[in-house]
Amino acid sequence: MIVVTGATGRYGPLVIESLLQRGATSDEIAAVVRDPQKAVGLAVRGIQVRRADYDDPELLAEAFAGADKVLLVSSDGPTEVRIRHHGNAVAAAQQVGVGLLVYTSLVNAADSPLGMAVTHRVTEGIITDSGLASVVLRNGWYTENYTAQLPGAVERGMIVGNAGNGRIASAACADLAEAAAAVLLSDAHTGKVYELTGEQAWSLPELAAETAKQSGKEVVYNDLAPEQYGAILTRAGLPDFMVDLLVDAEVQISRGALATTTGDLPALLGRPTTPLADGVAAALK
Repeated sequence: MIVVTGATGRYGPLVIESLLQRGATSDEIAAVVRDPQKAVGLAVRGIQVRRADYDDPELLAEAFAGADKVLLVSSDGPTEVRIRHHGNAVAAAQQVGVGLLVYTSLVNAADSPLGMAVTHRVTEGIITDSGLASVVLRNGWYTENYTAQLPGAVERGMIVGNAGNGRIASAACADLAEAAAAVLLSDAHTGKVYELTGEQAWSLPELAAETAKQSGKEVVYNDLAPEQYGAILTRAGLPDFMVDLLVDAEVQISRGALATTTGDLPALLGRPTTPLADGVAAALK
């Protein structure tokens, strides 16, 4: 049994879809969710839906029972909350004897300067100390972190940020999800740590240029001071901890923190990664 947490988020459902496309049957997959009502579409396909909460160790143990492999999708919230959540999940996996724990970390987590890397460094340590067999998927930035905002950017004629000319070796969420499925369906990856990035790094000015090209409208990149960008995110309704993490991430991007590319993702996929232009096209469709 393969158990996938975060199964109603952006990434989890794509992992499940990739598992099915790669030959897993619905009765071999269990989806762990906080609200089963949001997983009705999975249930009608024959996938077992299990309710759990990262704050409830007992429910987590029940959700992981009988699992040969668990995909632990990192949770949301401030750093200390996420670390507690992940610690609870690892303890539950230990309790029920999960055969393999696959964790979604952050690219270059071991030495990344990003504030959000702290969660992942600590969690990777917790997993190592647990003695569980594991695979660490250090996911790069989702391309959709930026392309999801493109329709509004086209209307405004502007993309904003504070990353300067820093380059981002992002990958499509679907590519990262398919890589997770490939790992979950094989026994050849135990003990591995994968740095999963796109094959081409790009900058926000280049994203603006590609958006303008495809939309036929003027779109420019406006590089802001960190405080200005943070104020925009606050007005958009993001909580303070998330504003701080995103502003910090853009500062670190400007210094090259997400520019490194590796061959790990195309190797797991058995094909090239999705290029930025395709991500832009999908967002503007």
